[in-house]
Amino acid sequence: MSIVTISRGSYSRGIEVAEKLCQALKYDCLSREIVLEASEHFNIPEVRLIRAIHDAPSVLDRFTYGKERYVAFFRAALLTRVQKDNVVYHGLAGHFFLQGVPHVLKVRIIANLENRVREETQREGISAEEARRILVKDDGERRKWSMHLYDADTWDPMLYDLVVHIDNMGVDDAVAIILSTLQRPCFMTTHDSQRRLDDLTLSAQVDAALVKEFPKVASSARNGEVFVSVRASLVEEQSVAKKVKSIAEKVEGVKMIHVNVVPFIIED
Repeated sequence: MSIVTISRGSYSRGIEVAEKLCQALKYDCLSREIVLEASEHFNIPEVRLIRAIHDAPSVLDRFTYGKERYVAFFRAALLTRVQKDNVVYHGLAGHFFLQGVPHVLKVRIIANLENRVREETQREGISAEEARRILVKDDGERRKWSMHLYDADTWDPMLYDLVVHIDNMGVDDAVAIILSTLQRPCFMTTHDSQRRLDDLTLSAQVDAALVKEFPKVASSARNGEVFVSVRASLVEEQSVAKKVKSIAEKVEGVKMIHVNVVPFIIED
């Protein structure tokens, strides 16, 4: 089958689209559940994870790599969950973490700001001015987050396979368009596309296992063979490589580990 990620701004009716799409497909519908699973699995307070994947990085984050740690935990939980296929995920970062997986349809739901202001005003019982301030701030935080971590703008259409302007149609119309697109062969799960997702998931799980000890870790995987790059002093290269292997080999699915120690640079 396939996987759908839906990126949307607040009050752009993306949640309604996701829920109706799940009903039509009989897929699992995920959003906050991923945060809860990550919180429980990695023993991290839910509020910290939410802030890490939503708010722009603080000055402290940039020195302590706090945000990178939490994002690594969230990424591992998300990929592990969607690895089972037949899922619609609506929330932040799905389109980033699943880039390069062919059977993932990445959708962006957009809506005019004034319509979103009207929705928030009605639902929250606040003034239009306050609603506009909240929405603009929320949009800005998400864009700063993505630029900091991925040097990419969440509003960039190149990140998505399909951009749906919800103001020009109803929720049912949007769902029908997504359903029709999903029928295309390019979005069907194949052996190769599933292998890509499996490799991506394993590398994310290895990163999550290592990130507390090595905040700047970067892994890739292929059929159980994992390549890990970490920042450390070359004087400690052997001890660091040994420690990385001892942690990573405990991750289920890892068959072989290669470690590359990258020397620290002044910017770090």
